[in-house]
Amino acid sequence: MAEAADFQGTPSPARRWLRRTGALLAGAPLLAGLTQLPMAAPAQAAGSDTVSVALDSLSPSAPSDGDTLTVSGTVTNNGKQAVTDAHVDLRMGGLLSTRSEIDTAARHSEDLQSGLGTEVGGKYTEDFESLPSGVAEHFSISVPVDKLDLGQDGVYQFGVSLSGKTAAQQWDQVLGIQRTFLPWQSSEADTKTKTTYLWPLISTVHVTAKTGAGELQTPVFQNDDLAKEISPGGRLAQMLALGKDLDVTWVIDPDLLASVDAMTRNYRIQGTGDTTTAGTHQAVAKQFLANLQDAVTDKEVVALPFADPDLASLAHNGTSVTGSLSHLKDATDVAATTVKTVLHVTPNTDFAWPVDGAVDPSIIKVATSAGADKVIARSDSLQETGGLTYTPSAARPIGGGTTAVVADARLSTTFEGDLTNADSATLAVQQFLAQSLALNTQTGKQRSIVVAPQRMPTASQAQAMATAITALQDGNWSQSQDLEAAAKDKPDPGATTKIPSSSAYPSSLRKQELPRTAFEQITRTQDKLDNFQVILTDESRVVTPFGRAINREMSTSWRGRGSAADSFRTSVESWLDDLIGQVKLIDKSETKLSGRSATIPVTVQNNLVQGVDHLVLRLTSTMPTRLEIGGKPYYEQPVEVSGGHSQSVKFSTSANANGRVEVTAQLYTEDGQEYGAPVRFDVKVTEVTPTVMLVIGGGVLLLVLAGFRMYTQRKRAAARRAEEGDGPDETGGDSPDAPDAPEAPDALETSDALETSDVTEAGSPEVTRGADGPGNPPARGDRLQEESVARSREDDPEQPSDPTPDTAPESADPSETGERVDR
Repeated sequence: MAEAADFQGTPSPARRWLRRTGALLAGAPLLAGLTQLPMAAPAQAAGSDTVSVALDSLSPSAPSDGDTLTVSGTVTNNGKQAVTDAHVDLRMGGLLSTRSEIDTAARHSEDLQSGLGTEVGGKYTEDFESLPSGVAEHFSISVPVDKLDLGQDGVYQFGVSLSGKTAAQQWDQVLGIQRTFLPWQSSEADTKTKTTYLWPLISTVHVTAKTGAGELQTPVFQNDDLAKEISPGGRLAQMLALGKDLDVTWVIDPDLLASVDAMTRNYRIQGTGDTTTAGTHQAVAKQFLANLQDAVTDKEVVALPFADPDLASLAHNGTSVTGSLSHLKDATDVAATTVKTVLHVTPNTDFAWPVDGAVDPSIIKVATSAGADKVIARSDSLQETGGLTYTPSAARPIGGGTTAVVADARLSTTFEGDLTNADSATLAVQQFLAQSLALNTQTGKQRSIVVAPQRMPTASQAQAMATAITALQDGNWSQSQDLEAAAKDKPDPGATTKIPSSSAYPSSLRKQELPRTAFEQITRTQDKLDNFQVILTDESRVVTPFGRAINREMSTSWRGRGSAADSFRTSVESWLDDLIGQVKLIDKSETKLSGRSATIPVTVQNNLVQGVDHLVLRLTSTMPTRLEIGGKPYYEQPVEVSGGHSQSVKFSTSANANGRVEVTAQLYTEDGQEYGAPVRFDVKVTEVTPTVMLVIGGGVLLLVLAGFRMYTQRKRAAARRAEEGDGPDETGGDSPDAPDAPEAPDALETSDALETSDVTEAGSPEVTRGADGPGNPPARGDRLQEESVARSREDDPEQPSDPTPDTAPESADPSETGERVDR
């Protein structure tokens, strides 16, 4: 009841007094302890921050019986007070029996709160009279292995410490420590682990889609960074120099080989705008390829698909975009050819390698869609669920004839991070060897282990990797094995074969993937390329560079560089658009058609270096009732234009009525796809219609009939005078000897006479004018007739088919092959 009262209401004064007294009595020991803590706390605080110990080298990394261990590094006083009576000691820790214990020890390598281990002591120390503030001192200690009291084989914790005094703490104490691992395998192990180490030779994208216009198609590089990588001292040059002496499996991106091979000849570097500069590292490229050819001789070479496509991005964002998977197949097909051409070795193309070995069902499906039947995964993705107490072999059958080759995550990630400092590289090497030895001692059963490091190690990371592999090859517990052999080894029956779900895919990796919009742009570019290549006489000049550029747009190297990836895709599409635009129709102004029929020329210009064909030019009338083209609403003609030329294509037209008609010219490929932009222009029809022609013809006929009537009347009057004999003869004078005039013909005869002609000596027909003769002036009726005809000819409008400046008369001649374009 009392407890209930306390909780429900305000405690009584008596209870409050009892509580305060109890709290004071209970806290007295705690206060006493706190008063003593400052005596010990400064030592720990000073020790954690006062002195740093860097372990720059440990040789040999994996000693055996009879070896002498040499440890060197630096100690640095980071405190404000000088350290006196300073000395560096070697310390041996306990045996670490599991891989997890190694992980824990690595996380606390500088922690003074952990066990310090036993001092080796004796003469195996190095003393410093004083270590001033901010000063770093180098040390080097050599000790025979038999002085380290190493027992059974396994992994031991090994440390280097600095002890001394400060003005505030006048007693000897450990002020700084650095722990690492000492793998100890005194003799050949009864069972050795078969270890496969992948040695990746991969770079970022360097080559653009642009090539020079010459016959050799000089490639254009984004920058000159690749030359830096393959030059002596460069990242790739060091990878090559280090890898040639190692027993490793070379994993090569064929795009790197193709890019370096292109540098052995003339190449250009992209500048600002459309400018380029000449590349000058042909000798470096030739030397790199020569060294690489020597290095991979008699070694296993695995070729990734061209440009190392991002399988996870394709699986998660690209499969819903039509045609995306076809690019992976294309990249796989060209990989073997590229490696064989450049390195003169036949690579293995059966392996797919997703980023960081992270897999899910969709990634497995995509990875194997192009022909690969082995997928390099990693154990932190394909995790063990069967409760095994040891690390199983790498090969896992996952169904459908596919094998997952599971790389060990601990060994594969050891050399990530900044290893530019010697101490960090040394710690990484020792941790790698410790994990490898601990793995080997888990069971007496021989297993195959695969190590798949990061795709593009830095130079310092590569150096640390090479040091570790060399020590491993010289050690007593491991033997080298090719990747193909590891994939074919008998799987462990207890190992998991279940692929993790899509939801288990790391979000950090998903954020770096190429988006769906990237694959949509890739598809759009491919569609344009497909439409363009069908008109080319030498399609390889375009299909090859753009096909490889599209492969590069899907490269894994774009992860974490989204803006650069967008820029590259846009530049590829823009350059393709520029080339497509080099074949086009010339704009045309309004055309006047002054006749019932005429030809309209339309010009096709080809500014490409190569010729184009398989094109069709269609001319369409929007008002076929007014203007027909080739007797139809539209008409098509095939087009073939030589490189750097233009071609005029002529279309026959016929007008049915006056007015303005819009006409559209459009190029098509032979399969019916529109090519380029249409050209629209107006045709103004000014033809004289049949009604107008009838009126004009009627007027002319009336004039002719009037003249004819006057002419016949005159002939009849002359005939009557001749019969009566009271007038002069037709010559204008009296002539008694003249013969009698003939009888005047009647009207019908006169009409027939007008349709009869005599031939003059010159051979020209001449209409008979009755009594008129040479030298006699024409009668008045004749003059009226001739004047009226002359006036009708002057006033007569242009007749159909008269040529105008805008149209040409119909011609059956074929179009020429083209005129040269001045560019």
